[in-house]
Amino acid sequence: MNYNNPFFKKNNNVKVIDVLKALNIKNLKIKNIKLNNIKELDQANINDITFFNSTKYIDLLKKTKSKILMTTNKYRNLVSKDFTVIPVHNVFLAVAKITELFYPDSLNDSFDKNVSIIKKNKFKNLKYGKNVLIGKNVKIGKNCSIGHNSIIESNVIIGDNCIIGSNVIIKKAIIDKNVKILDGAIIGKKGFGFFPNKNVNIRYPHIGMVLIGKNVEIGCNNTIDRGSLSNTIIGDNTFLDNQVHIAHNVKIGKNCSIAGQVGFAGSSLLGNNIMIGGQAGISGHIKIGNNVKIGGGSGVVKSIPDNTNVMGYPAKDIRNFLKDNKNG
Repeated sequence: MNYNNPFFKKNNNVKVIDVLKALNIKNLKIKNIKLNNIKELDQANINDITFFNSTKYIDLLKKTKSKILMTTNKYRNLVSKDFTVIPVHNVFLAVAKITELFYPDSLNDSFDKNVSIIKKNKFKNLKYGKNVLIGKNVKIGKNCSIGHNSIIESNVIIGDNCIIGSNVIIKKAIIDKNVKILDGAIIGKKGFGFFPNKNVNIRYPHIGMVLIGKNVEIGCNNTIDRGSLSNTIIGDNTFLDNQVHIAHNVKIGKNCSIAGQVGFAGSSLLGNNIMIGGQAGISGHIKIGNNVKIGGGSGVVKSIPDNTNVMGYPAKDIRNFLKDNKNG
């Protein structure tokens, strides 16, 4: 699912000197080239600025196409001389400032002022209830339906044969065909990203989207946050039960089944054919392999390899869990 992001207007006139000014960096001699964008290591190209903040991304550092990079003194010795390094004290705070430089409206998550009551016959074979609001440049495929009081904000794309329930809000999302989104779901809100501060917490920009594949079902009162720099992705034929929360940058593969009240922390990566029982919690920045089963109520705090069944807190191989709790 590769799509251009239609939801945020980019500043196309950012140069290296603008980055240095935004970060209050002086007396650093760097060629003042024009920059294309800010991206994560694996997505960055030759004229993009990127960042490095953990040894867990060392392999991505070796493969990135970017040559301009922000990092701290702690990791600078791991960065080859091929890079132009911009030293910072806090990588995430620097990324937030530069993201806002490229995307001046990235912190705005207000309601869409451009929505209006849906017009009759605007979309082909669309059935809709009362008080449905539609933004500008929305695309809705054939044979869809939208329930009462739902809001589809500007530039959202919805494929053929989709069913949107009542009291649903969809923003900054691209949805493939044959998708069901049940009542009360909120898709595409900003993620829970900020820097704690004694006086005023500093919000982290979210310029990603939510991408939902074919034949997906999203249960009632689900909340799916859009990505920060990358996108939040739900793969084809994945089913989410009611009251599931998916945080920013989470990527869920194909043919997954996720029961009610499961929570995903940011940037967790899931493979295909995964089953997760109710009320399980998935920590952020971990990888769960293909064909994994996670028991209900489990707490997953580290990565899980392919073809593994786990349960408990912290989650462990189910055979060890049953053995440890045999006499419990």
